[in-house]
This record gives sequence, structure tokens and C-alpha cells, in this order.
Amino acid sequence: MHLNPYGADAVLLAVNLATNPPSTPEELAARCVENKVDSSHVRDGLVTEDDLAAVRVALDEWLTVVDATDEQKRVDLVNEMLAKYTAHPRLTNHAGTGWHMHYRPEEVPVGRLVATLISTGTALHLAGRGISRLGRCATEGCGNVYADLSRGGRQRYCSPACSNRDAVRRHRARTA
Repeated sequence: MHLNPYGADAVLLAVNLATNPPSTPEELAARCVENKVDSSHVRDGLVTEDDLAAVRVALDEWLTVVDATDEQKRVDLVNEMLAKYTAHPRLTNHAGTGWHMHYRPEEVPVGRLVATLISTGTALHLAGRGISRLGRCATEGCGNVYADLSRGGRQRYCSPACSNRDAVRRHRARTA
């Protein structure tokens, strides 16, 4: 069985890149490898400044999705990203990896590939888990983004460290 590269992994890639944006093409390539983004451009060291710029634009668009407080606005923004970055879905079995779906042409630059993964993964995440399953950390002063993959859908923090820090702050406020 082939796992869907557009699902949770793509949303976590967006969180990763938004939280700690790559500053060079080499860093973008390394992050793509770390996140198992399979591309001949990445494997062949062909990640460019244009790819880095394209990823920055896609992340800015994605952050507007995260920050949307109205469900319909969030849906409209995701749909705009889908219209901009995806192509008709198609089955593929490149390099003998097994049949799976792609939402892009076969060979695209890394910037477009990452934008496609982020937009499609976000749409699948929100449709499958719930429209409210993206957000910003509730810890005062943090502001990092998170994708809520929890069973109950109640995530409010970007990490256990922020959750613990906020719990300690609340406890101290009550006992002071």
C-alpha cells in the first residue's frame, strides 16, 4: 500500500517550513529530503533561488489559510491555492513506487512541487479532519502554527513545551 504524500505529511511540511523558513536553496533541498519530498530536482541538487521564492509565496498564502477565522474564508483561500498550484489528478507509477495519485504534472520545479503538496495536503487535512484543524499556538508570545492531528481535535499549542509553559503560567496565576 502506498501512503498518500498529500495527507498529514504535507501539512506537517508546511508547519515545518512556516515555523523555520529555509533561507537558502540548499536548506530547502535538505528540508525536502528530511520530509521525504521525492523529486528528481531535489535528488540532482537542482533547487534554485526561484524555488525558494516560490515556496515563500506559497507559505505566505498558506499562513492566510491558517489565520482565517471564518470557515468559508478558509475554504475560499484553500480553493484559491488549489486552483493556482494543482493540476487534474492522475494515477502514476513512476520509478516502480506503486500506483498512486499526483495532483501535478510529472516534472515540476521544487517550488511548485512544495506548493502543490501544501495546498493539496491542507485541503485533504481540513476536509478529512475538520476545517478548524489549523491554528496558531495559544501560548502568549509564541505564534507558531500547528496542524491539529489529535484524535479529539482540541489542539491549541504548537508543541508539548508550549503547552506545559502555558499550564505553568496558568497555575502560577491561580495560586498567586
